Amino acid sequence: MDISSNSTGANSNQRFGYWLCLLALSGLLLAGCVTTTTGGFTPEVSDEDALDDYIQLAVAYYDANDMASARRHINNALAIDERNSEVFNILALVHQREGDLDLADEVFRRAIRFDSSNSRARNNYAAFLFEQQRFAEALEQLETVANDTAYEGRAIAFENLGRSALRTGQLEVAANAFERALQLNSNLYVSTLELAQIRFDQGDYVSARTLFNQYLTIKDFYSIPYTPRSLWVGIQIEGYYQNEEVVDGYVRLLTALYSDSPEFQLYQNLANGN
Repeated sequence: MDISSNSTGANSNQRFGYWLCLLALSGLLLAGCVTTTTGGFTPEVSDEDALDDYIQLAVAYYDANDMASARRHINNALAIDERNSEVFNILALVHQREGDLDLADEVFRRAIRFDSSNSRARNNYAAFLFEQQRFAEALEQLETVANDTAYEGRAIAFENLGRSALRTGQLEVAANAFERALQLNSNLYVSTLELAQIRFDQGDYVSARTLFNQYLTIKDFYSIPYTPRSLWVGIQIEGYYQNEEVVDGYVRLLTALYSDSPEFQLYQNLANGN
């Protein structure tokens, strides 16, 4: 669901983090269904508390892939506050998962219109745009998210800003974004790997190798498998340093695991002198 979704240890194609809160569904259901009484009367629940409960329940059901129940609680929340940005954020995610992409786009924009400071909704919209290969639009949204110093996912936002910039050919913007991401979280392996490739392309081979070794450390610590991208970056960097034994190992893995990948084609072109 992410562009890449990088909480550390997750696959890179999951790095764009949707708001998938770890909620105890059974506890929430009990909280929503059980009424306690004291002194012969039922305490009233404020609209604000009820709205928060409905939002949490909607997210829990979304996480459980129960879209019908998620919608029911979204509708309950909208009955309390029909302009709540967070509710529309969740509704947009539901539309996206159900494949109603035009509706998802419209509702994401409505969520942001109702609260332009909702970085979670804006980040989710950026993930949606990236998935639709609307990279320039994703980059625009992520620039706003990354500048929100209070946003808890800021490091990932910078990483995804870098990935979007790469897709639009803005290498310096990408490099700066990956550097900022690593300042905030040095364990972001996608940022480390992509910055290593950028530095190699710029002829800064020492920095490229340092970054690639940092990537290998993170990869090993979190048991992250090699990807075609990481093997190709390793082949280039270690090839420059004429470390043939390591290069041969990377080539064997790329050939055995990813012979249908674009990176394997790039290696064949390199090997054939093309």
